[in-house]
Amino acid sequence: MAWYAYCVTEKQSFPELLRHRKPIPLESVAGIQGNQIFLYPASDLAVIVSEHSPQENLNQKAAVDHARVIAECFKVSTVLPFRFGTVFGDDEALRKSIRSNHRQFSTNIERLRGKTEMHLKVMLEDCGRDGAYRPCADAHAVGKAYLANLRETATLQRERQTKARSVSVQMHRMFTPLDEEVSCRRVDEGKMLLDIAHLIDTRNVERYQNKYSSASQLMKDCHMQLSGPWPPYHFVHRLSRSSSTLPA
Repeated sequence: MAWYAYCVTEKQSFPELLRHRKPIPLESVAGIQGNQIFLYPASDLAVIVSEHSPQENLNQKAAVDHARVIAECFKVSTVLPFRFGTVFGDDEALRKSIRSNHRQFSTNIERLRGKTEMHLKVMLEDCGRDGAYRPCADAHAVGKAYLANLRETATLQRERQTKARSVSVQMHRMFTPLDEEVSCRRVDEGKMLLDIAHLIDTRNVERYQNKYSSASQLMKDCHMQLSGPWPPYHFVHRLSRSSSTLPA
């Protein structure tokens, strides 16, 4: 029997599992395609799974269901999310993965216990929005115009990096997270988008939300959006390579 995996969690968070060595149903949550969710015991850990058929369509709705199951489990326990689409071919494949990665799983659970993720999207004006930015000329072109274009492009790229880094530092000082993951990309209409994930103590969610309200007033040249609290998707360390069994 194949198992679709949602997340790894602590066995002690589910008292009904302490008396069992085989998977037992988790009645309060439905999985992808409405499938029954099971608690699969593995030493001091538990894997949240549902039965899987190769014919099941892992579409966008399935991705939403995947995240919903993880969020429900996160309400009662520390979770290490698996990537969407993680499937174990049988019981032995599942048990082998947990055994081989047990130390990393346990370390991450200990590190993330009592923590939550908050997600900020910060929209900035692009340095090249007034038309100063032009794609580089053909790589086979020669002459002063081509070299000038290269210098201009490099300068604009440095300006973008500097601006993004400056805003990221400001966000860090305002929110003082325990950990953070930041990415930046250009979007349409002359904008840059900073995606910032902050790891914080769950007890400080309300304080973080208050800081966000203050930051929104102070950062007049930015458009900010906040979501969370979320399971710590961005802060689960990538483990050793092994097919598709690693947490996201």
